[in-house]
Amino acid sequence: METTTESNKLLPLIGMTLSDLEVLAAEFTLPRFRAKQIAKWLYDKRVTSIDEMTDIPKGVREAMSKRYCVGRELPSLTTESIDGTKKYLFSCHDGNAVESVYIPEEDRATLCISSQKGCKMNCSFCMTGRQGFHGNLTAAQIVNQVLSIPESLALTNVVFMGMGEPLDNFEQVMKVIEIMTSPWGFAWSPKRVTVSSIGRLRELKRLAEETSVHIAISVHSPFHDERQQLMPVEKAFSVKDVMSLLRNYDFAHQRRLSVEYIMWNGVNDDIRHAEALEKLIRGTSARVNLIRFHAIPGSPLRTCPPEKMTAFRDALNDMGVLCTIRRSRGEDIMAACGMLAGKNKKSK
Repeated sequence: METTTESNKLLPLIGMTLSDLEVLAAEFTLPRFRAKQIAKWLYDKRVTSIDEMTDIPKGVREAMSKRYCVGRELPSLTTESIDGTKKYLFSCHDGNAVESVYIPEEDRATLCISSQKGCKMNCSFCMTGRQGFHGNLTAAQIVNQVLSIPESLALTNVVFMGMGEPLDNFEQVMKVIEIMTSPWGFAWSPKRVTVSSIGRLRELKRLAEETSVHIAISVHSPFHDERQQLMPVEKAFSVKDVMSLLRNYDFAHQRRLSVEYIMWNGVNDDIRHAEALEKLIRGTSARVNLIRFHAIPGSPLRTCPPEKMTAFRDALNDMGVLCTIRRSRGEDIMAACGMLAGKNKKSK
């Protein structure tokens, strides 16, 4: 691969949309059709150097290489779980790092990607939020997570469920979705992409209207005061308002709406919560994913016993809500839900 963008100050080409590449083509007095050729090299053929773009005139390639590079960078550390999950650490070259998680299953290969260095949301149960916020990732840094892992070509799904709140880095995330779902990009169906959010209303509305990707909303409690204690963002974006907004969109056919619900023992795991959750999502086609809490240092919250999670699931199913318990993956390598911290630790 080329020298890193940070070490030689070259600008990365990955992360550019077709309109960005058309501007670049004009910079080198190339006709517009060359932008699609460059996009094909980046996102279809997945080259790692400009010199590999052999249908671009050699003189232009040489000139481009003085200002730009492809921008691909391999992860600096890989950690593998006993269940086959892999966690990849990517350096941000500013003292920070982010993590993405590869989850292989029988018929799926999912990559959970990060959109920020840390997070502003400060949810009490999340390791990422505890480390604070250190900046947004660029579209290049986000799409590099997809392009530069060994399993890249085998991926069936990508979820924006890693470090950060995707809708807090909205424009860069939207560029990546455009790259993933456009014919000149990865040419993926939007059904292969899921964006998980706490529910920033203005950006959520745009995401629902301007894309067809799946949407997952982190709820964790159907009660305002209780959710606000767990998730301070409830004060600005109440989950009631989030669900009211999402009732305006069709999630029954080409896309899916999911509710993410981490369960804590004695906190949000009784029939009162199940009934309130059903009422909250009534009028939507949302399905509920119950998630086992993965204990983090210094947190008083405790994991909900399996029998309570099963009873909660069954209660929601009896109310007509499609509810499943998500299988926990990668806990032994700190790769499970809420455990990503972007720390450069040695692999066991």
